[in-house]
Amino acid sequence: MAEAGSRAACSSPAGRERGPYLAACRACGVCPASCLLPGPRGPALLLRHRGVGPRGAKALALSLMANTSVVSLDLADNWLLGEGAAAIAEMLKENHSISAVDLSDNKMGIEGAKAISAMLLENTTVVVLRLSGNEFDDHAAKYLADAITANSKVEVLDLSYNKFGHKAGEALGAAIAENIGLKELKISWNHLHSEGAVALAKGVGANVFLKVLDVSYNGFGNSGAAALGEALRANNVLEELNVSNNRISVEGALRLAVGLRENKTLKILRMIRNPMQNEGCCGLLKALQANSGTGMEILDLPDIAWSKELAELCEAVQTLLPNLLLRRGGSTRLQRKSLLAVELRPQPKVLAPWAS
Repeated sequence: MAEAGSRAACSSPAGRERGPYLAACRACGVCPASCLLPGPRGPALLLRHRGVGPRGAKALALSLMANTSVVSLDLADNWLLGEGAAAIAEMLKENHSISAVDLSDNKMGIEGAKAISAMLLENTTVVVLRLSGNEFDDHAAKYLADAITANSKVEVLDLSYNKFGHKAGEALGAAIAENIGLKELKISWNHLHSEGAVALAKGVGANVFLKVLDVSYNGFGNSGAAALGEALRANNVLEELNVSNNRISVEGALRLAVGLRENKTLKILRMIRNPMQNEGCCGLLKALQANSGTGMEILDLPDIAWSKELAELCEAVQTLLPNLLLRRGGSTRLQRKSLLAVELRPQPKVLAPWAS
Protein backbone atom coordinates (compact mmCIF):
# COMPACT_ATOMS: atom_id res chain seq x y z
CA MET A 1 0.00 0.00 0.00
CA ALA A 2 2.80 2.38 0.93
CA GLU A 3 4.60 1.64 -2.33
CA ALA A 4 1.41 2.20 -4.29
CA GLY A 5 0.87 5.50 -2.46
CA SER A 6 4.40 6.57 -3.30
CA ARG A 7 3.89 5.76 -6.99
CA ALA A 8 0.66 7.74 -6.96
CA ALA A 9 2.38 10.73 -5.37
CA CYS A 10 5.15 10.66 -7.95
CA SER A 11 2.66 10.44 -10.80
CA SER A 12 0.71 13.45 -9.55
CA PRO A 13 1.48 16.88 -11.09
CA ALA A 14 3.18 18.09 -7.91
CA GLY A 15 5.19 14.88 -7.66
CA ARG A 16 6.38 15.12 -11.23
CA GLU A 17 7.54 18.72 -10.63
CA ARG A 18 9.15 17.92 -7.28
CA GLY A 19 11.06 14.82 -8.45
CA PRO A 20 13.35 16.53 -10.98
CA TYR A 21 14.08 19.40 -8.60
CA LEU A 22 15.06 17.14 -5.68
CA ALA A 23 17.20 15.00 -7.95
CA ALA A 24 18.90 18.12 -9.32
CA CYS A 25 19.58 19.40 -5.80
CA ARG A 26 21.21 16.10 -4.87
CA ALA A 27 23.33 16.17 -8.02
CA CYS A 28 24.46 19.74 -7.33
CA GLY A 29 24.95 19.25 -3.60
CA VAL A 30 22.56 21.98 -2.49
CA CYS A 31 19.67 22.08 -0.05
CA PRO A 32 16.28 22.30 -1.78
CA ALA A 33 14.41 25.58 -1.44
CA SER A 34 11.42 24.98 0.78
CA CYS A 35 9.19 27.06 -1.46
CA LEU A 36 9.84 24.61 -4.30
CA LEU A 37 9.37 21.35 -2.44
CA PRO A 38 5.70 21.07 -3.36
CA GLY A 39 6.76 21.87 -6.94
CA PRO A 40 6.11 25.13 -8.79
CA ARG A 41 2.52 26.22 -8.36
CA GLY A 42 1.03 28.13 -11.22
CA PRO A 43 2.74 29.75 -14.20
CA ALA A 44 4.82 32.31 -12.25
CA LEU A 45 7.89 31.20 -10.28
CA LEU A 46 8.83 34.04 -7.90
CA LEU A 47 12.21 33.42 -6.23
CA ARG A 48 13.68 36.89 -5.73
CA HIS A 49 15.77 37.59 -2.59
CA ARG A 50 16.16 33.85 -1.80
CA GLY A 51 19.95 33.59 -1.79
CA VAL A 52 19.85 30.94 -4.49
CA GLY A 53 23.50 31.40 -5.52
CA PRO A 54 25.33 29.76 -8.44
CA ARG A 55 24.88 26.13 -7.32
CA GLY A 56 21.23 26.65 -6.46
CA ALA A 57 20.75 28.16 -9.90
CA LYS A 58 22.25 25.04 -11.49
CA ALA A 59 19.84 22.78 -9.62
CA LEU A 60 16.88 24.97 -10.53
CA ALA A 61 17.97 25.11 -14.15
CA LEU A 62 18.17 21.33 -14.39
CA SER A 63 14.67 20.96 -12.99
CA LEU A 64 13.22 23.53 -15.40
CA MET A 65 14.89 22.20 -18.52
CA ALA A 66 11.82 20.27 -19.67
CA ASN A 67 9.23 22.12 -17.59
CA THR A 68 6.17 23.28 -19.51
CA SER A 69 4.06 24.86 -16.76
CA VAL A 70 6.25 27.82 -15.71
CA VAL A 71 6.03 30.83 -18.04
CA SER A 72 7.49 33.55 -15.77
CA LEU A 73 10.76 33.21 -13.83
CA ASP A 74 11.86 35.87 -11.31
CA LEU A 75 15.35 35.31 -9.85
CA ALA A 76 16.20 38.92 -9.03
CA ASP A 77 18.74 39.55 -6.25
CA ASN A 78 20.11 36.05 -5.74
CA TRP A 79 23.88 36.47 -6.21
CA LEU A 80 23.82 34.15 -9.20
CA LEU A 81 27.07 35.63 -10.54
CA GLY A 82 28.23 34.65 -14.01
CA GLU A 83 28.22 30.95 -13.17
CA GLY A 84 24.60 30.87 -12.08
CA ALA A 85 23.54 33.06 -15.00
CA ALA A 86 25.22 30.62 -17.38
CA ALA A 87 23.21 27.74 -15.91
CA ILE A 88 19.93 29.61 -16.33
CA ALA A 89 20.93 30.61 -19.86
CA GLU A 90 21.62 27.00 -20.83
CA MET A 91 18.22 26.02 -19.48
CA LEU A 92 16.52 28.75 -21.53
CA LYS A 93 18.08 27.32 -24.68
CA GLU A 94 16.07 24.14 -24.09
CA ASN A 95 12.96 25.45 -22.34
CA HIS A 96 10.22 26.58 -24.73
CA SER A 97 7.64 27.77 -22.19
CA ILE A 98 9.26 30.56 -20.16
CA SER A 99 8.53 33.93 -21.77
CA ALA A 100 9.34 36.41 -18.95
CA VAL A 101 12.68 36.37 -17.10
CA ASP A 102 13.98 38.69 -14.37
CA LEU A 103 17.68 38.27 -13.56
CA SER A 104 18.19 41.75 -12.11
CA ASP A 105 20.75 42.48 -9.37
CA ASN A 106 22.75 39.26 -9.68
CA LYS A 107 26.29 40.59 -10.30
CA MET A 108 26.51 38.62 -13.53
CA GLY A 109 29.33 40.64 -15.08
CA ILE A 110 30.92 39.82 -18.43
CA GLU A 111 30.56 36.05 -17.97
CA GLY A 112 26.84 36.44 -17.45
CA ALA A 113 26.52 38.82 -20.40
CA LYS A 114 28.22 36.27 -22.65
CA ALA A 115 25.92 33.48 -21.50
CA ILE A 116 22.72 35.49 -21.80
CA SER A 117 23.73 36.79 -25.22
CA ALA A 118 24.47 33.28 -26.47
CA MET A 119 21.08 32.17 -25.20
CA LEU A 120 19.30 35.01 -27.02
CA LEU A 121 20.84 33.85 -30.29
CA GLU A 122 18.92 30.56 -29.92
CA ASN A 123 15.89 31.23 -27.74
CA THR A 124 12.64 32.16 -29.47
CA THR A 125 10.36 32.20 -26.43
CA VAL A 126 11.55 34.95 -24.05
CA VAL A 127 9.65 38.18 -24.64
CA VAL A 128 10.41 40.11 -21.43
CA LEU A 129 13.99 40.18 -20.11
CA ARG A 130 15.14 42.24 -17.12
CA LEU A 131 18.90 42.51 -16.57
CA SER A 132 19.27 45.67 -14.47
CA GLY A 133 22.00 45.98 -11.83
CA ASN A 134 24.37 43.31 -13.15
CA GLU A 135 27.61 45.29 -13.45
CA PHE A 136 27.58 45.15 -17.24
CA ASP A 137 30.24 47.44 -18.68
CA ASP A 138 31.41 48.44 -22.16
CA HIS A 139 32.98 45.01 -22.70
CA ALA A 140 29.76 43.23 -21.76
CA ALA A 141 27.82 45.55 -24.07
CA LYS A 142 29.57 44.09 -27.11
CA TYR A 143 28.06 40.67 -26.43
CA LEU A 144 24.65 42.09 -25.64
CA ALA A 145 24.73 44.18 -28.81
CA ASP A 146 25.25 41.06 -30.93
CA ALA A 147 22.22 39.48 -29.29
CA ILE A 148 20.05 42.59 -29.72
CA THR A 149 20.96 42.73 -33.39
CA ALA A 150 20.05 39.09 -34.04
CA ASN A 151 17.15 38.48 -31.66
CA SER A 152 13.70 39.56 -32.86
CA LYS A 153 11.58 37.98 -30.11
CA VAL A 154 12.41 40.04 -27.00
CA GLU A 155 9.99 42.96 -26.78
CA VAL A 156 10.85 44.40 -23.34
CA LEU A 157 14.50 44.76 -22.26
CA ASP A 158 15.73 46.37 -19.02
CA LEU A 159 19.45 47.23 -18.88
CA SER A 160 19.23 49.95 -16.24
CA TYR A 161 21.60 50.39 -13.28
CA ASN A 162 24.65 49.03 -15.08
CA LYS A 163 28.01 50.54 -16.03
CA PHE A 164 27.62 51.27 -19.72
CA GLY A 165 29.83 54.09 -21.00
CA HIS A 166 30.28 55.72 -24.40
CA LYS A 167 31.67 52.55 -26.04
CA ALA A 168 28.58 50.69 -24.92
CA GLY A 169 26.43 53.47 -26.34
CA GLU A 170 28.08 53.04 -29.73
CA ALA A 171 27.67 49.26 -29.74
CA LEU A 172 24.11 49.28 -28.44
CA GLY A 173 23.10 52.16 -30.71
CA ALA A 174 24.17 50.22 -33.79
CA ALA A 175 22.30 47.16 -32.51
CA ILE A 176 19.10 49.12 -31.80
CA ALA A 177 19.16 50.48 -35.34
CA GLU A 178 19.07 46.90 -36.67
CA ASN A 179 16.69 45.35 -34.15
CA ILE A 180 13.20 44.45 -35.35
CA GLY A 181 11.58 43.20 -32.14
CA LEU A 182 12.13 45.55 -29.19
CA LYS A 183 9.16 47.66 -28.17
CA GLU A 184 10.43 48.89 -24.79
CA LEU A 185 14.03 49.59 -23.73
CA LYS A 186 15.08 50.83 -20.32
CA ILE A 187 18.72 51.85 -20.05
CA SER A 188 18.52 54.46 -17.28
CA TRP A 189 21.12 54.94 -14.52
CA ASN A 190 24.17 54.21 -16.66
CA HIS A 191 27.09 56.38 -17.82
CA LEU A 192 25.96 57.19 -21.35
CA HIS A 193 27.31 60.56 -22.49
CA SER A 194 29.10 62.33 -25.35
CA GLU A 195 29.67 60.03 -28.33
CA GLY A 196 27.89 57.13 -26.68
CA ALA A 197 24.73 59.11 -26.08
CA VAL A 198 24.75 60.44 -29.63
CA ALA A 199 25.24 56.95 -31.07
CA LEU A 200 22.40 55.52 -29.00
CA ALA A 201 20.09 58.35 -30.11
CA LYS A 202 20.98 57.74 -33.76
CA GLY A 203 20.09 54.08 -33.30
CA VAL A 204 16.70 55.09 -31.96
CA GLY A 205 16.15 57.34 -34.95
CA ALA A 206 16.73 54.42 -37.30
CA ASN A 207 14.58 51.93 -35.36
CA VAL A 208 11.01 51.41 -36.56
CA PHE A 209 9.63 49.23 -33.76
CA LEU A 210 10.64 50.80 -30.41
CA LYS A 211 7.75 52.52 -28.62
CA VAL A 212 9.16 53.24 -25.13
CA LEU A 213 12.68 54.46 -24.31
CA ASP A 214 14.01 55.36 -20.86
CA VAL A 215 17.50 56.90 -20.82
CA SER A 216 16.99 58.91 -17.62
CA TYR A 217 19.84 59.45 -15.16
CA ASN A 218 22.65 59.30 -17.69
CA GLY A 219 24.74 62.17 -19.01
CA PHE A 220 23.29 62.86 -22.46
CA GLY A 221 23.96 66.58 -22.17
CA ASN A 222 23.29 68.99 -25.01
CA SER A 223 24.90 66.86 -27.72
CA GLY A 224 22.80 63.85 -26.73
CA ALA A 225 19.66 66.00 -26.60
CA ALA A 226 20.40 67.35 -30.06
CA ALA A 227 20.80 63.81 -31.37
CA LEU A 228 17.48 62.86 -29.78
CA GLY A 229 15.91 65.85 -31.51
CA GLU A 230 17.15 64.55 -34.85
CA ALA A 231 15.88 61.07 -33.94
CA LEU A 232 12.41 62.46 -33.21
CA ARG A 233 12.33 64.09 -36.63
CA ALA A 234 13.02 60.76 -38.32
CA ASN A 235 11.23 58.36 -36.00
CA ASN A 236 7.49 57.85 -36.46
CA VAL A 237 7.00 55.04 -33.95
CA LEU A 238 8.34 56.11 -30.53
CA GLU A 239 5.54 57.00 -28.10
CA GLU A 240 7.30 57.55 -24.76
CA LEU A 241 10.69 59.10 -24.01
CA ASN A 242 12.25 59.70 -20.59
CA VAL A 243 15.36 61.91 -20.58
CA SER A 244 15.08 63.14 -17.00
CA ASN A 245 18.27 64.12 -15.17
CA ASN A 246 20.59 64.19 -18.18
CA ARG A 247 22.36 67.55 -17.76
CA ILE A 248 20.34 69.07 -20.59
CA SER A 249 20.56 72.87 -20.47
CA VAL A 250 18.76 75.55 -22.51
CA GLU A 251 20.76 74.76 -25.64
CA GLY A 252 19.96 71.04 -25.48
CA ALA A 253 16.27 71.63 -24.79
CA LEU A 254 15.98 73.96 -27.79
CA ARG A 255 17.68 71.44 -30.07
CA LEU A 256 15.46 68.63 -28.85
CA ALA A 257 12.49 70.91 -29.50
CA VAL A 258 13.42 70.96 -33.19
CA GLY A 259 12.37 67.32 -33.35
CA LEU A 260 9.14 68.00 -31.47
CA ARG A 261 8.09 70.48 -34.16
CA GLU A 262 7.80 67.62 -36.66
CA ASN A 263 7.17 64.46 -34.62
CA LYS A 264 3.60 63.12 -34.74
CA THR A 265 3.79 59.99 -32.57
CA LEU A 266 5.42 60.90 -29.26
CA LYS A 267 2.80 60.89 -26.50
CA ILE A 268 4.87 61.18 -23.30
CA LEU A 269 8.04 63.23 -22.77
CA ARG A 270 9.69 63.36 -19.35
CA MET A 271 12.40 65.99 -18.83
CA ILE A 272 12.47 66.68 -15.09
CA ARG A 273 15.71 67.51 -13.25
CA ASN A 274 17.42 69.10 -16.24
CA PRO A 275 18.90 72.64 -15.97
CA MET A 276 16.94 73.90 -18.96
CA GLN A 277 15.50 76.97 -17.21
CA ASN A 278 12.47 78.93 -18.39
CA GLU A 279 13.91 79.45 -21.86
CA GLY A 280 14.31 75.74 -22.49
CA CYS A 281 10.78 75.02 -21.25
CA CYS A 282 9.42 77.75 -23.52
CA GLY A 283 11.25 76.20 -26.47
CA LEU A 284 9.55 72.85 -25.92
CA LEU A 285 6.12 74.42 -25.58
CA LYS A 286 6.57 76.59 -28.67
CA ALA A 287 7.51 73.45 -30.61
CA LEU A 288 4.25 71.78 -29.59
CA GLN A 289 2.39 74.97 -30.41
CA ALA A 290 3.83 74.95 -33.91
CA ASN A 291 3.10 71.26 -34.53
CA SER A 292 -0.53 70.88 -35.56
CA GLY A 293 -0.18 67.09 -35.68
CA THR A 294 1.48 66.55 -32.31
CA GLY A 295 0.31 63.51 -30.39
CA MET A 296 1.69 64.71 -27.05
CA GLU A 297 -0.42 63.74 -24.04
CA ILE A 298 1.94 64.23 -21.07
CA LEU A 299 4.87 66.65 -20.78
CA ASP A 300 6.94 66.64 -17.59
CA LEU A 301 9.05 69.78 -17.11
CA PRO A 302 11.60 70.62 -14.37
CA ASP A 303 10.40 71.92 -11.02
CA ILE A 304 11.58 75.54 -11.35
CA ALA A 305 10.14 79.00 -10.72
CA TRP A 306 8.02 80.16 -13.66
CA SER A 307 8.48 83.41 -15.52
CA LYS A 308 5.51 85.40 -16.82
CA GLU A 309 6.35 84.36 -20.39
CA LEU A 310 6.39 80.66 -19.50
CA ALA A 311 3.15 80.89 -17.54
CA GLU A 312 1.39 82.64 -20.41
CA LEU A 313 2.77 80.15 -22.89
CA CYS A 314 1.51 77.26 -20.76
CA GLU A 315 -1.96 78.77 -20.81
CA ALA A 316 -1.83 79.20 -24.57
CA VAL A 317 -0.64 75.65 -25.21
CA GLN A 318 -3.21 74.28 -22.78
CA THR A 319 -5.96 76.09 -24.68
CA LEU A 320 -4.65 74.81 -28.00
CA LEU A 321 -4.18 71.25 -26.71
CA PRO A 322 -6.84 70.74 -24.01
CA ASN A 323 -6.02 67.05 -23.54
CA LEU A 324 -2.33 67.71 -22.85
CA LEU A 325 -1.25 67.19 -19.23
CA LEU A 326 1.53 69.63 -18.32
CA ARG A 327 3.35 68.65 -15.16
CA ARG A 328 6.11 70.30 -13.20
CA GLY A 329 8.57 68.02 -11.44
CA GLY A 330 6.73 64.86 -12.51
CA SER A 331 3.76 65.32 -10.17
CA THR A 332 0.76 63.17 -10.96
CA ARG A 333 -1.60 65.68 -9.35
CA LEU A 334 -2.95 67.55 -12.34
CA GLN A 335 -5.19 70.50 -13.01
CA ARG A 336 -5.72 72.49 -16.17
CA LYS A 337 -7.18 75.77 -14.91
CA SER A 338 -6.15 79.13 -13.46
CA LEU A 339 -2.46 78.89 -14.25
CA LEU A 340 -1.58 82.57 -14.48
CA ALA A 341 -3.44 83.80 -11.43
CA VAL A 342 -1.37 81.65 -9.12
CA GLU A 343 1.79 81.24 -11.11
CA LEU A 344 2.66 84.93 -11.16
CA ARG A 345 2.50 85.37 -7.40
CA PRO A 346 5.68 85.14 -5.28
CA GLN A 347 6.31 81.41 -5.37
CA PRO A 348 6.92 79.12 -2.45
CA LYS A 349 8.32 75.74 -3.40
CA VAL A 350 5.07 74.06 -4.40
CA LEU A 351 3.56 72.40 -7.43
CA ALA A 352 2.38 74.51 -10.34
CA PRO A 353 -1.39 75.20 -10.15
CA TRP A 354 -2.04 72.95 -13.13
CA ALA A 355 -0.07 70.21 -11.34
CA SER A 356 -1.67 70.55 -7.94
